[in-house]
Amino acid sequence: MSNKITLKEAIKFHGHLGPYLILGLLAGEAALKKLNCRKYFALEVKVWGATQKPKSCLIDGLQLSTGATYGKGNINKFDGRIIKVEFNNRENQKQLNLNFKNSLMKRLEKVKTHQEAELLAKQLSKTSHTKLFSLKLKALSL
Repeated sequence: MSNKITLKEAIKFHGHLGPYLILGLLAGEAALKKLNCRKYFALEVKVWGATQKPKSCLIDGLQLSTGATYGKGNINKFDGRIIKVEFNNRENQKQLNLNFKNSLMKRLEKVKTHQEAELLAKQLSKTSHTKLFSLKLKALSL
């Protein structure tokens, strides 16, 4: 059985299809792979700049893709001017910092209607994370 969340499952959980939901799914999947991290308990996630809708929809995608949840206390959100996400692997002490690329931000800013948002979400779901995010991996000091 795969741990990857399907688009149908994500929409059922979140209530609708939108670009920030998709970006959360893609970001979480990329982080787990880059950090060589197990889903659910091995990860801590911190999110900045996604405290209001529609940007906050990113957090639902992150929860679904990583298994980090508010109930377990291993995901937190903070105010910020720009969206950035920090992923910490609790088992190997590695950290991944993720930022949205400027080209992605320009695409998101052009969205004005729900129909445009759904169309962009579908396009993003078929896009490699390397075209969407800047990733920086580092080892944490003990």
